Amino acid sequence: MMKLLSATLDFFIPRFCPSCNNKLKLKEEVICAECFSSIAPADDNRLKEEFRRKFSDAGIISGFKSLFVFEKEAALQHVIHSLKYDKRFGTGIFLGKLLGEKLKPEQNEWSIDYIVPIPLHHLKKAERGFNQSTYIAKGMKKILHIPVKPGVVKRVRYTQSQTGFDLKQRRENISKAFIAKHKNLIEQKTFLLVDDVITTGATISECGKVLLDAGAKKVYACSVAIAD
Repeated sequence: MMKLLSATLDFFIPRFCPSCNNKLKLKEEVICAECFSSIAPADDNRLKEEFRRKFSDAGIISGFKSLFVFEKEAALQHVIHSLKYDKRFGTGIFLGKLLGEKLKPEQNEWSIDYIVPIPLHHLKKAERGFNQSTYIAKGMKKILHIPVKPGVVKRVRYTQSQTGFDLKQRRENISKAFIAKHKNLIEQKTFLLVDDVITTGATISECGKVLLDAGAKKVYACSVAIAD
């Protein structure tokens, strides 16, 4: 019955791949199989190297996972942009479920209490209308069954886009951009920060620092994609 309903909906309201714009088949949820196969996965060696480069020296983030390697003007960028700019919220849920599956092997070891999407400044959120990382976190919750707590960290300083900045500039740009809220929920708890794309890790590290300063036990991080 559900297959018939889905087929009927696809006939009257066809769905299209955000990358190649071809009509999706019934079993294709967000992106077509051909475009999905073109996205490079972030393998264990790449993740270990990224953790070493971006997080190990600061001692803020205790562990890190990402699904894919980000490439400009490629399929994954189109998929993420369909969430951020076309309000395809189902894309965020889909990506979050994939990320949740990726994190299952770490779930017992990390003992996460709360998932926290990296917050947007209220002006940016008003401009966009939503926080894309919240939908990714919601998808993760469906797989990991861990509560999502978007309100424990607030972005209080409007920052310039990090695009084009080097690591030092990114750290300076994001410095003191977050504050901790509801400290009674933070103390001795372990958090998993979620973002769509992590480049230098400066934003994640600054957000993690705020949680640790407020009494968090540990902070882990994850993203849909990792970029150079």
